Amino acid sequence: MNQKKIIVGILTISDRASKGVYEDLSGPAATDWLKKAIKSEFEIEYKCIPDEKEVISAEIIKHVDELGCSLLLTLGGTGPAPRDVTPEATLAVCEKELPGFGEQMRAISLKYVPTAILSRQVGAIRGKCLVVNLPGQPKAIGETLGELFQAIPYCIELMEGPVIRTQEAVVKAFRPKSAPKIED
Repeated sequence: MNQKKIIVGILTISDRASKGVYEDLSGPAATDWLKKAIKSEFEIEYKCIPDEKEVISAEIIKHVDELGCSLLLTLGGTGPAPRDVTPEATLAVCEKELPGFGEQMRAISLKYVPTAILSRQVGAIRGKCLVVNLPGQPKAIGETLGELFQAIPYCIELMEGPVIRTQEAVVKAFRPKSAPKIED
């Protein structure tokens, strides 16, 4: 089987972290979770950027079109504050929205905090890349990915992306019985 290269993008969206006011803890939290969860060989393309719609959109385009990401996780910028523009920046440069991702992320977060109803996270497709807006808090990133990632590998396969195998002790990716068998 000719396995496509797996590149995962991580964009931390934070004015203060991007200026060095404080250390970005979200990007490393997402990276650590992915390294524990993904069994397949993969690369990470990481960047910390400010809450600017044009900057976020440009980085999504770069990570997908130039760097070849199959999965792009944005971290933060999804609340009701005036500077929270990640969903708008994402949808501006994606072709399809996958509403179930936002619905599921809010459902997961509601188990932990009642303010999850304030989140505007989205999942969308640009080309052959799944873009997912995750919360910005490191603890919430792990909580959300722990459940959400069950659907991500198969979604990427359906988009003709690479096969992502997971460490089942961390997260078991769902594949329908009717899906073509994956060879090791």
